[in-house]
Amino acid sequence: MRHARVAALAVLALLWATGCSDPSDAPGAPLAAAPSPPAAERSAESGPGTPTPKAPKQTEQRPREKSRVLYLGDSLAMESQAALADRVSATGRATVHSAPHSGTTLCDYLTETQHDSLVPPRDKAAALVESERPSVVVLQFWGNSWGYTPCMGSIPQGGSAQYYTRYAADAKTLTEQIATAARDAGIPRPSIVWVLQAPDAFSPARVRRVNNIYRARAAAGPDTVADAGRQVSPAGDRYTWTRQLPCNDEERARARDCTGGLTSLHREDDHLHFCLAPTTKKSRPCPVRSPGIVRYTNAIAEVVDVSLRGKT
Repeated sequence: MRHARVAALAVLALLWATGCSDPSDAPGAPLAAAPSPPAAERSAESGPGTPTPKAPKQTEQRPREKSRVLYLGDSLAMESQAALADRVSATGRATVHSAPHSGTTLCDYLTETQHDSLVPPRDKAAALVESERPSVVVLQFWGNSWGYTPCMGSIPQGGSAQYYTRYAADAKTLTEQIATAARDAGIPRPSIVWVLQAPDAFSPARVRRVNNIYRARAAAGPDTVADAGRQVSPAGDRYTWTRQLPCNDEERARARDCTGGLTSLHREDDHLHFCLAPTTKKSRPCPVRSPGIVRYTNAIAEVVDVSLRGKT
C-alpha cells in the first residue's frame, strides 16, 4: 500500500512539472522575447548617458525650398525694396534679393560697363543671377540718362531718337546676359518682369515710349510686364501725372492713408518718388508707410506670383 501511494505521488509530480514548464526551456528551443516594459519604466531604468531606443525611421520629405526673386533697379526700386520683399514673402512662395542703386539705368547692370557704371561688379545682373539663382528677375527702371549715370554718355533723357534706340538695345543686351548667366549656372532661364513706369510729370510721352520698349522686350522673351504705373495713375488717364488719387478700400481702412477721400502718392516737393518721408543724401528703403509704394509693389508682386506659379 505504501509503495502504491509513493508511486502515485511520483506520477503527480511528473505531471505538474510537465504542465508548468516553459517550452522554451527545452534544449534547442528558440528564446522567447521578453515583454517590453512601458515607456515610463524604460525611461526610469535608463541611466545618464544611456541612449534611448529610437523608433524605426520613416521616410521624411524635405520642405520645398522657396524660389528666389531678384529685384534690380534705380531709386524707385531702392525705396520700394522692403515693401516688395514683404509682399512676395507673404505668399510663402519666394524670397526677394534686392540690389538697387539710385540713379542707375539699364546699362549700369551690364557686365561690360565697369568704370563708367554706378553698379559694382558683384551687383551686375549676370553676377547676381549666377550667385542668387533666381526664378524671377524684376527690372525697375525709370529711364535715367545723362546727368544721372555716366554709362549713358552725353545722351539726354528722352529728348532724342538716340535715347530710345540706346534704351532698346540695352534692354535686349541685359535680357541676353541674364539668359547666358542662367545657362552658365546650370539653372533654368529666369522669367523677367519689366515694370511699367508711372506718369512723368514733365514728359508724359517719354514714359509712354519707354513702357513700349519694355512691352516689346517682354513679348520677345517671352517675359512679362507689371503695370505698376497704372496703379498710381488716374482711372482712364494712364499717362497724366497726379499727386493724389481717390482712396481704395485698403486706404479707407487706415486713417493715415486717406484724408478727405484722397490718398497722397507723392510729397509736394518730389514729383517722382512715392516715399512720403523726406529724401536723404544716402538712398534708403522708405522708412514710412506710403500708399504709392504699396500700390506700386502690390502690382509687381501679383505678376511675380503668377510667374512663380507657372514654374511649379
